[in-house]
Amino acid sequence: MFERFTTQARDSVVRAQREARQLGHRHIGTEHLLLVLLDPAAGVAYTILHGAGLDANGVRADIERLVQNPWDLLGEKDAAALEAIGIDLDAVRAKIEETFGPGALEPDPPAPRRGLFRRKAAAPRRSVGGHLPFTPRAKKVLELSLREALHLRHNYIDTEHILLGLLREGQGLAAKVIADAGIDADDLRQQTIAALTKAA
Repeated sequence: MFERFTTQARDSVVRAQREARQLGHRHIGTEHLLLVLLDPAAGVAYTILHGAGLDANGVRADIERLVQNPWDLLGEKDAAALEAIGIDLDAVRAKIEETFGPGALEPDPPAPRRGLFRRKAAAPRRSVGGHLPFTPRAKKVLELSLREALHLRHNYIDTEHILLGLLREGQGLAAKVIADAGIDADDLRQQTIAALTKAA
């Protein structure tokens, strides 16, 4: 499938990994794909999303608000109470990560489930060699981008097809951010198809 991706689309997928790292996430989700489509380098997808009123800084802030770091579960009052007795949460976190490594406070992935005939299912993939794994929804978006390209009779996948896949998936964090911004996904989809038709 990736051989059909244009250079622009491939760069977007690579940048999604960078966005995930910058946000401190250990996966690449639909939200990271949305963020890279909000970069002017994403071409038509950027133009459509920006025209609908989305911008990278606003979406990044929404993602940070919606994706809660387990360390942030302590409220401001909890942090203030601990600080009043001399406990600095940032210093504690830094010391833990210095001792046990970055991400030591992140929860472990769930234990593997048993498959058919009570055999162990494959263990969840961890990031290897510095690469972050795609969430199932992000993988679905990339698969749907191929379907969208085939449906439009295109022999390539570009950022607009990724946007169409994102809109068609409709269940991930990216879809929530778009809906929370008051943007109609069907209207955005029609605009994207119109832009692709006009460019052809």
